[in-house]
Amino acid sequence: MIYSNACAYAIRAMTRLTLLRPDSYVLLDELCEGSDLPRHFVAKIFQDLVRKGLLVSAKGRGGGFALARPADKITLYDIVNVVDGSEGLDRCVVGFTKCDDKQPCPHHDQWKPIRGQIKEFLGRTTLLDMSKSLEFKLTLLGTQLPAPTSKSKPVRVAVK
Repeated sequence: MIYSNACAYAIRAMTRLTLLRPDSYVLLDELCEGSDLPRHFVAKIFQDLVRKGLLVSAKGRGGGFALARPADKITLYDIVNVVDGSEGLDRCVVGFTKCDDKQPCPHHDQWKPIRGQIKEFLGRTTLLDMSKSLEFKLTLLGTQLPAPTSKSKPVRVAVK
């Protein structure tokens, strides 16, 4: 895996949030319902994502969590960078402390282009792309799409 479990949960939960309500608030219970997302762990991750500007939250009736920007403006790289930091994507694949073009590890030459492809994929794949893919795959499987039942207030997201 190229990122932590927390990052994987963040990507999955934000994708699900985008599928449920891309422009309004979603309650955490509704977000996690019918999935294997651990509610308490997602709550902790989401609080961090609020502090770091990828999500917004609101208390009270119609509140919950919402995207801070439109889904087509949040990339997987944004999420990985906030949750794990981008340094992990640049580390030596075999764990050498010093590994670069001048002092390469045995896998450096093979791993360098793969690392570039991973970064490029993360940088161009948006939450909107992820939610469309999830919706398509759930439909193919014949799985009922998640649908929130609570009232929600709309969110005004800033385009960046």
